[in-house]
Amino acid sequence: MVQVIWQQFIDGIRQTTWLEFIGVICGIASVWFSRKENILVYPVGLVNTIIYIYLSIKAHLFGEASVNLYYTIMSIYGWVLWAKRDQEHHHVLHITFSNRNDWIYQLLFFAFFYLVLFSGLTWLKEATKYAPEAIPWADALASSSAYTGMWLMARKKVESWHWWIITNIASIPLYFVKGYVFTSFQFIVLLVLAIAGLFSWIKKARVHDTH
Repeated sequence: MVQVIWQQFIDGIRQTTWLEFIGVICGIASVWFSRKENILVYPVGLVNTIIYIYLSIKAHLFGEASVNLYYTIMSIYGWVLWAKRDQEHHHVLHITFSNRNDWIYQLLFFAFFYLVLFSGLTWLKEATKYAPEAIPWADALASSSAYTGMWLMARKKVESWHWWIITNIASIPLYFVKGYVFTSFQFIVLLVLAIAGLFSWIKKARVHDTH
């Protein structure tokens, strides 16, 4: 079994297109910049999201395509928020923890998009036969958690990393079975970076709370 997966990995790497390669590199760089709280997360991330809108549609991962379209819009929104400064040229937005209301909103946010995406993808697969290779529950899970993570990251909430971790775990097998092996490998790297980002932002949020 391990040997078969390894062979699939090697074959997949050999078949990786230059477009997927660029998307993966920009995706990893974007998460690295977000961990460092560097605004370059957004322009670099835009390159990744635009590429993956195309790749996701090509692979019938319509939930993931919608995520990357959403990423593109939210990247512009986050870029504006992160760039805001006060009259003394200090950043207005700081890394903080979610309060009780924030948690309620993000759970409802996730649940709403999961139900919408799961229902829509199931309909596309079973009723229209348009996307027979779609995996509704996995695609909806990866997509809705990513929606939530991106929304929270734009607001510099520590909990955004919890949702990124869920997204990465769900996306690793999702892209592997679709033949995007290098992209699947990307999500392994992103998972490690997301865990590191979580601990890094927790420290920064605690420092902010003490001031």
